[in-house]
Amino acid sequence: MSARQNLLCGLLLASLPLAALALPTYSEVKAAYVSSEATLLARDGQPLHTLRLDKTVRRLPWTPLNEISPALIRAVIVSEDKRFMEHDGIDWQAAGKAAWSNFWGSKTRGASTLTMQVAGLIEEDGKRYGRRTIFGKISQSTAALRLESFWSKQQIIEAYLNLVSYRGELQGVAAMSRQLFGKWPHGLDERESALAAALLRSPNAAPALVVKRACNLLKEINRASECEGLEGFAGQALSGGLRENEQNRDRNSGEQIAPHLARKLLSQPGQQLRSSLNADLQRFSSEALRRHLAALRLQNVEDGALLVIDNASGEILAWVGSSGDLSSAAEVDGVTALRQAGSTLKPFLYALAFERRNLTPASLIEDAPLTLDTGNGLYAPQNYEPHYRGWVSARMALAGSLNVPAVKTLVRVTPDIFHQRLKQSGFVSLKESGDWYGYSLALGSADISLLMLANAYRSLANGGQWSALRTTPGKAETIAPCQRDGCAGVFTGKTHTAYTPGSAYLVGNILADRSARAGTFGLESWLATPYWAAAKTGTSKDMRDNWCAGYSRRYTVAVWVGNASGSPMHDVSGVSGAAPIWREVMDWLHRGDPQRGREKLGSAAPKAPPGIVNLPIRFEPALEPPRQEWFIAGTESSVIRTATANSLARIAYPAAGSIIALDPDIPPQRQRVPLRLSAPAERGAIWRMDQITLGKADGKQLWLPQPGKHRLSLESARGEIIDSVSFEVRAMKGRSR
Repeated sequence: MSARQNLLCGLLLASLPLAALALPTYSEVKAAYVSSEATLLARDGQPLHTLRLDKTVRRLPWTPLNEISPALIRAVIVSEDKRFMEHDGIDWQAAGKAAWSNFWGSKTRGASTLTMQVAGLIEEDGKRYGRRTIFGKISQSTAALRLESFWSKQQIIEAYLNLVSYRGELQGVAAMSRQLFGKWPHGLDERESALAAALLRSPNAAPALVVKRACNLLKEINRASECEGLEGFAGQALSGGLRENEQNRDRNSGEQIAPHLARKLLSQPGQQLRSSLNADLQRFSSEALRRHLAALRLQNVEDGALLVIDNASGEILAWVGSSGDLSSAAEVDGVTALRQAGSTLKPFLYALAFERRNLTPASLIEDAPLTLDTGNGLYAPQNYEPHYRGWVSARMALAGSLNVPAVKTLVRVTPDIFHQRLKQSGFVSLKESGDWYGYSLALGSADISLLMLANAYRSLANGGQWSALRTTPGKAETIAPCQRDGCAGVFTGKTHTAYTPGSAYLVGNILADRSARAGTFGLESWLATPYWAAAKTGTSKDMRDNWCAGYSRRYTVAVWVGNASGSPMHDVSGVSGAAPIWREVMDWLHRGDPQRGREKLGSAAPKAPPGIVNLPIRFEPALEPPRQEWFIAGTESSVIRTATANSLARIAYPAAGSIIALDPDIPPQRQRVPLRLSAPAERGAIWRMDQITLGKADGKQLWLPQPGKHRLSLESARGEIIDSVSFEVRAMKGRSR
């Protein structure tokens, strides 16, 4: 600098406010920069999904200078500060010309250098006083001199391109490039760079003015040929950018494959949160779900959801909430939505019956038409297929998903006890009492979420131990993405025993038995994996919901298929809708991929826990072929006879707690109460009312009711009480005539 310039610099520095002397460093400015977006990362750091959380400005992550097109850097320097590489923060030549022109009243551009503009962008005084006042200019000038003393030219131009506003809400080179031109900054060509540089003088200028300035700039850098067609290109870029909606913004942010979990976990602009999701698995699961649902479109299926969990850690490896653009309600998260469970609750019912020693896998249950009096009317469950099989073992009933045997098992267990155990299994959404759900609870009449279902099946995989799920990797305290509705209780709660290891083992053994399920699904179904895996399908009433949940030794996979609107599907069952998706994802997890470093994973059948015995059994009569069967020690039997199924006999009517009203206008003999059983009683069983024997329980029994409270018992020939209920009879007052 000349002596005169040195003197002016000294005067400017002397006039500089103390706050301006403490300008931030380049590193501090970069660290303080906050993107308006937040990004959910996979467990290995790959970006999965980006959401814009700051609606006041659009700012993408800081872009290093080496990732910005040289064409843009040149265009900005030529347009804004031709002698940027030569001056020390103040372009004295430009400043002199500007001062002379202003003295004579001529309109000309100011002499602000890029360094001065950066100072204005980061300096608090610049924000307070603005750029147009004399004090503001002095402050910017002196701050620019300071910046040049400890910032490099590369740092200054990089900061400028990231901090400057371009158009509308766009701030920074990345947001401008992505929204206006649909590419990252490193790919900008000469024409795009000229348009971007032309916006800097007046970001919201009319497209015609921007084109004029850009064309002049192109001529200045000897690229006049680029002016041809520039007006149409600029109009499309500028108007298209301003009209871009949120969905397009998300698309511009890169690969977007975890929207529902991202919305639950991301909370602050600039946040980069590492999740437990596996990027390759998340990508494959999304594609598999979409591919299968596309094939079911003609059967009125458009939505689905999928969850993959690591059994040991509880970390969620894949969270696919919807089918994306195949769905008319893509924002609805199918992972947490509450839906009717269908037959997917049956494994927990049988596990409870095994644990309570009400049943063994070899116990016979009659699959025959059944009508139960619930106190509010008759309940007549039917199988999915319109036929009955007669006497079947509990193994065949569970594996084949037979409805009537499941309801008879619930009669034995009672809805209230089953309901309590389901709550312990993580189904917090069952807010009513067991009696409120009644016997239909055996067939999945309750609303649950895929999240709850998957973790409950994981509990079976872990020997009956329930523990909370995680969405972040490692052992550090996890973030609960949600805590209400379908998320309630899933990410919080102490580890506890939901089922004994023995009952969990028996259920897993049955659900992995392809021979046992062959009567319903055939030997070669989607559930018949070449490795050990236990799985169960389910379909809710009117085919509104379609499930498949199951586990191998390492993973639990759960799938829901249906419609977010609740409209029924057309002829789609669990084995044809959700099961193929379940199988494809489970196969991906186990077959490995050497090119991507994923080893093939085996899944051997688990070893029986202590207290479980195995022995050969046969049936009399030979209802099922002889086989090896597993039992909880103390319940084993080598010969299974049909009489054992009579232990399922329960009092169906009157129901416990019911109130029977006598009409005074009807003759008493016509108000006799029929005593009904849920299943045939064993030979010699009797009815006893208030300790008075009424007769044998093997035929029709009508009781003449008496006002008051009563206790009805069903007793075996040995005097053992099989079941008992309490109810009340009330006499109504006669009507006046």
